[in-house]
Amino acid sequence: MNETMTDVTTRRLFDDVAVGDELPAVAYPLTVYRLVMAAGANRDFNSIHHNTEYARSTGAEEMYANTSFLLGAWERCVRDWTGPDGVIRSLRGFRMRAFNHVGDTMWVRAEVGETRIEDGAGVVEIAIRCENSAGVSVGPGVVEVALPRREEGSA
Repeated sequence: MNETMTDVTTRRLFDDVAVGDELPAVAYPLTVYRLVMAAGANRDFNSIHHNTEYARSTGAEEMYANTSFLLGAWERCVRDWTGPDGVIRSLRGFRMRAFNHVGDTMWVRAEVGETRIEDGAGVVEIAIRCENSAGVSVGPGVVEVALPRREEGSA
């Protein structure tokens, strides 16, 4: 199993989360194969995502990752950390600041920014961003999740 992925039998509880906790970073080496497969999988056939010559003709340095791929990268980072019981409630601040080009490695980095109880639910706001060799490429943003709380009387 990839060491950055949460074992699906792991159950992350709200009560065990603290502001400042870092989520395991997730690396995405951006290969031609990965970008072509991602573009095809979400039916984004715009040539900027799978054709170097075309991407360069638009002023880009190289073909680059599309929005669905980047959103999926954020979701993977969060879901690996929450485990199967976490529920994504919202996503805010997703902004592309720079392209994530083929040949680079993109990292998703995140940490717990806020925790609160809301209508009995344990809510965690996760500060998240993508980085590449040029710095922050997407975000920073917030993914808000609900996590189960420890039941009364349990350890």
